[in-house]
Amino acid sequence: MKWRKLLSIRRLSHMPGQLWMYLTSPQVSFVDKLLFLVPVGLYWVLPDVMPFVPIDDIGVTLIVMGWFVARMERKYPSIKLPPPGGNR
Repeated sequence: MKWRKLLSIRRLSHMPGQLWMYLTSPQVSFVDKLLFLVPVGLYWVLPDVMPFVPIDDIGVTLIVMGWFVARMERKYPSIKLPPPGGNR
């Protein structure tokens, strides 16, 4: 993934919804969900494992979230984010 795409405000605004959709979808395997949850959870709980990395917990979460969402979009193209505004 290109850094420009990762740092896009429009992309960042949609990622939490996409992340939640992939984490709650029964179509996504449990192992794929762990690819996001384990690294982020460990970094939030044990940040001193990498003491010389000057990235905050939120930064690590956003980077891993961008990677995870891009990977899930390629792996599960049939799962689509619902349109803004919900079910009306």
